[in-house]
Amino acid sequence: MDSTDGVINLIHLADRPGTSGQSVSVRILGRYQPGILTGHDFLDCEIVINAESVNGNFAVTLLPEDLEDWEDSLATLESGRFAVWLVSGRTPSMKFEPDEGGGLWVSVHDGPSSGVTVKVPLFVSPTWVTEQRDLLDEARGAYPREVIETSPGAYEWGRARKA
Repeated sequence: MDSTDGVINLIHLADRPGTSGQSVSVRILGRYQPGILTGHDFLDCEIVINAESVNGNFAVTLLPEDLEDWEDSLATLESGRFAVWLVSGRTPSMKFEPDEGGGLWVSVHDGPSSGVTVKVPLFVSPTWVTEQRDLLDEARGAYPREVIETSPGAYEWGRARKA
């Protein structure tokens, strides 16, 4: 598992060794409201940008649907097209633009808060999409969905919780 101090990378895109060392990550810090039925499956995260001229962190709360949307975005990216993720307007959004030379441009736009947009060019490995799928699988394994909506507005634990 790609983690430090219990933090798991949902996304980690970094320059190949020997290049500028820039990176963009989405790090899962933990459950947003652990043990509280209606917030248990939300994930407390941060988008972290490390670039030559700017470093930034953006707080994000991810819903289970956001992980499904990321999986869909990876399928789009695998086909060589650009993808936008987290477009609900409640969080910063991310845009991923593969270029013809094997690079990737990643933009983070903090529309809901600061209005700042940061666009980072990365020289990623040729297997970067597969690597991101592996991180998604690890995140889902570490934070399985445990709450189900039995009817509109009614929730229950979907499986036995460990004490």
